[in-house]
Amino acid sequence: MNPMINVDGKITPMEEATIPAMDRGFLYGDSIYEVFRTYRGVPVFMADHFDRLENSAALISMAITQSREELISEIRHTVQATGAHREDDIYVRYQITRGEGPVDLYPNPELKTRYVIIVSTLPARNPEFYSRGMDMAVPSIRRNPVNALDPNIKGGNYLNNILAITQARQLGADDCIILSPEGLVTEAANSNAWFVIGEQLVTPASGNLKGLTKKHIHRALQEFGLESREIDIHANDLYDATECFVTSATRDVMPCASLRLEDGTVLKFPEGGGKITRQVEKVFLAYLDAYAAAHAGDALI
Repeated sequence: MNPMINVDGKITPMEEATIPAMDRGFLYGDSIYEVFRTYRGVPVFMADHFDRLENSAALISMAITQSREELISEIRHTVQATGAHREDDIYVRYQITRGEGPVDLYPNPELKTRYVIIVSTLPARNPEFYSRGMDMAVPSIRRNPVNALDPNIKGGNYLNNILAITQARQLGADDCIILSPEGLVTEAANSNAWFVIGEQLVTPASGNLKGLTKKHIHRALQEFGLESREIDIHANDLYDATECFVTSATRDVMPCASLRLEDGTVLKFPEGGGKITRQVEKVFLAYLDAYAAAHAGDALI
């Protein structure tokens, strides 16, 4: 397939796509976005992604001037322009900027929002991240306080996360586990984090984006008769963690092989994921199979 980008209805090869320099998404990160993948040609949890996009818009007082139906139609046109086949694993990112305006922090409510749709193959992950697991580190960079920037605004300004993962890489890790100013675990750089602590599968309850893969993993486990909980996890609780993995739309379930804590202690986890991690991965894959079968009519190709 040939990666394509759609900017306000103009579909071009990725390297030819442009946006105006005065676009507020470029100037200020004044934008929101969603990412989904396809599985057997079916967009995974697309309705949920649009619900979350609209929630992000409400949280930043952005009135999206394109309808959901228009955006879905443009996504379909962009996917078809890539020449992709149904069996291809497709990555779709659609971003809404507040539009083009003067260099002024205050956004004029009359601005027309701009959409940018990126369609490419699913990002290739290092196979070792699944066979062995990622090495994680807790950086000194803290997550923005919830009352300063709500993590459920899935927006285009990622400097907080960029600083955190940059520091983690400098420590020799692949990704980071970010703490809140109060020392509570929030999330990884762009995925939700899960731990097995005291033989219980838990994930942080606050300070993080309400991940859709996380939501559906909870649902899949419940249907399978397994328990998972969202609780506040303090940094001190991590010393008792025996397994760790992360989840996102493009990673599914990715195990973690180690976690470097802020005091330099390095926790080791089973390579390729422990018993519970592997079980979650298996249950979620079966859930995706059932989802694709039930939503075959939504296929983009």
